[in-house]
Amino acid sequence: MKNQSIVVQTLKKSLNDEYELAEKYYSILSALNDLSLTKREIELIAFTAIKGNISYANTRSEFCKKYDTTTATINNIVSKLKKMNIFKKYDKRISINPAIVIDFKKNLNLIVKLEYEKTFEEVNVEGEDN
Repeated sequence: MKNQSIVVQTLKKSLNDEYELAEKYYSILSALNDLSLTKREIELIAFTAIKGNISYANTRSEFCKKYDTTTATINNIVSKLKKMNIFKKYDKRISINPAIVIDFKKNLNLIVKLEYEKTFEEVNVEGEDN
């Protein structure tokens, strides 16, 4: 079996506020998990994670104003994200799945560990295993 080495790379990105931090975080989660979330979907997830839920009219209105969109867009996105298990309904309130909610008021160190699913065996020219 071939010995795999570990590569460590440190990246630093400064962002303006908790909304940008949350958007960056959910963009990374989307990319790593092949979710193909749109920019607007990521914005809604980030906004909802910070606000706690997206159920109340004043919260929806604030989102629409901040991102220049409509409540119909919110409804369509919420429906899709509920099917993907990103949004959950708790006590008549639509919130983010608690498994992916963190405190975006604090700095975030994100460790991403990418591993091979299988181990590879080396085979020499004669076909014998090493």
